Amino acid sequence: MKKPKIKITLIDKAGKYGCHRGHKVGDTFDYDIDRGKICPMAMHVAFPYIDIMRYGGNPPASHAGDVRFCCPDADVMNIFKLELVDEE
Repeated sequence: MKKPKIKITLIDKAGKYGCHRGHKVGDTFDYDIDRGKICPMAMHVAFPYIDIMRYGGNPPASHAGDVRFCCPDADVMNIFKLELVDEE
């Protein structure tokens, strides 16, 4: 079974300080290719959602109807969105 591609996009921030890794709103990452470029703290939060999505599950959706997670650094609080990428 081929695992679906996952796109991670930084869509907003709620903290008042900049990201320690230099991430900015609009940054997009391919989970399979770029995961080493994403902040390890953010990836720690993202992984359970990604694991659910990769194996056909549906993680809890945000009020906007998509899958979002927040960086655990309270000073930064980057908000990311996860998407399955259709490879057709």
